Amino acid sequence: MPAKPYSPSHIGAVAGGFTELRLSGAVKTMLVEALCAELDRLVPQMEAATLAVDEERKTLDDAARTRLNYNRTRELMIDRLDALESVGSAAVQGAIEHLESYLSTLLQQAGQAAERDRVATIKDRHLEQALGALAPADSDDDAPPPVMGAEAVIAAEPLVVGSGGGMLTEGALVSIAKSHAGMPVTLEAARELLDLYYMYVDQVEAEIMDEARFGRDPSHLLEHINRMRTLMGLGWMRRMLRAAADEARERGYRRIDIEQIVNIDPFAEG
Repeated sequence: MPAKPYSPSHIGAVAGGFTELRLSGAVKTMLVEALCAELDRLVPQMEAATLAVDEERKTLDDAARTRLNYNRTRELMIDRLDALESVGSAAVQGAIEHLESYLSTLLQQAGQAAERDRVATIKDRHLEQALGALAPADSDDDAPPPVMGAEAVIAAEPLVVGSGGGMLTEGALVSIAKSHAGMPVTLEAARELLDLYYMYVDQVEAEIMDEARFGRDPSHLLEHINRMRTLMGLGWMRRMLRAAADEARERGYRRIDIEQIVNIDPFAEG
């Protein structure tokens, strides 16, 4: 007997976490069909990948990467309950998503500390630096509510680009987003924006080199140098964040997500 699909009301409740707009009954039904169609595409791929790793395996697995153990995470959560008695599957899934995002951020910051030491191994001192950067402040009176999953907490850091070296980090983006866009930025959006930033820096740097070697008009070289100054002064980053925040507000969102970043032309002037 085939499994029953999701109920439209359940999908409507889940969708409420991603949009503040109302969904018609027809839209909820269409979303059910779309999700089931996506499972039609996804499950055979996951099954083939699982068997490619272990031909004797009988249980579908995520062959892309190892994830936190579901049962162990649930048991650890139950141990930490105070007023409640049990933990539902949705809570476990949310906690795993949050913990994996936190782990990713932690390792990325520790990795940056290792790179600054010019070593290829993350050592305990690097992890201690990352833990210190992500530690919550002593006073949480003005702190935003805790976030889960893609909104994993990223601690603000001082800006270092254009001030004598260093790298622009996710933590620095938090400071810029709050002060210049007036809106928080998710982990995925911060990563995408950093990738775009360094890609743009590389392109402008290459243009400067080409203009210096083969250029005929000095004004073109000056134009490229001014663009690099804008990048180093974070003018480009502020423009991107403001544009992303404007689009997020138009859509009724309360944070900048990767959807807003990918919809902005990083090479547009302004």
